[in-house]
Amino acid sequence: MQRFMLKSKIHQITITGSELYYEGSLSLDEELMKLANLLPYEKVEVYNINNGERFSTYIIPAPAGSRICRLNGAAARKGAKGDKIIIVSYALLEEEELSNFKPSIVYMDENNQIKAIKNSETTKV
Repeated sequence: MQRFMLKSKIHQITITGSELYYEGSLSLDEELMKLANLLPYEKVEVYNINNGERFSTYIIPAPAGSRICRLNGAAARKGAKGDKIIIVSYALLEEEELSNFKPSIVYMDENNQIKAIKNSETTKV
């Protein structure tokens, strides 16, 4: 049996901007992508805490350390600058993979700075 499991999560990052007429979907700080185990063009689900919107899109890298989280293209209609969102990615795992599996979770503060990191390799608070 296979199960869909949470693989990656960036919790309560703030949208820094939007660009409606842009090819792409969610620009995200490359450093945060690495910490959360997200790859360029990987499919993600986005949950907007402020307005309840939920949508699927993909990630494109923004400069490392920039703390950019920008909605692009059609996704720009799903949130506004200053909104808090949750970005998640799921993986399909075999039963035997579950015992050693832990998701990578990055918790953000109100200024898009890292508050804590939890994953299989380390937990930093």
